[in-house]
Amino acid sequence: MHASLNVFDDTLDTCCDDPVTGYFRDGCCNTDDTDVGSHTVCVQLTKEFLEFSRFRGNDLSTPRPEFGFAGLKAGDRWCLCAARWLEAQQNGMAPRVFLRGTHKRALEIVPLQLLREYAADLN
Repeated sequence: MHASLNVFDDTLDTCCDDPVTGYFRDGCCNTDDTDVGSHTVCVQLTKEFLEFSRFRGNDLSTPRPEFGFAGLKAGDRWCLCAARWLEAQQNGMAPRVFLRGTHKRALEIVPLQLLREYAADLN
């Protein structure tokens, strides 16, 4: 696993423990080379984004008990794939981002300045 650093090169904050998020389901947007989707962007989900994601073939709202997945709703925090967040941004559907919980590897796909425009945790 790569060092758990956020986009500011500080310690990666927890994104969400309820529901438990992250590629490793550890509450953080941690990643490693097996995470081909780069689940590195910590966001606060919106109804619009959830509908966009479902339309794009990734239904995050529907419970899937066989996978221990209760389904997500607007207001939940979640570690999104960096490329999906960028796609949503390009389509006017990007949710707000918690930069302190966003892994620095997200910057391989999304420029920091763009993430900052959607920051939910900057004054």
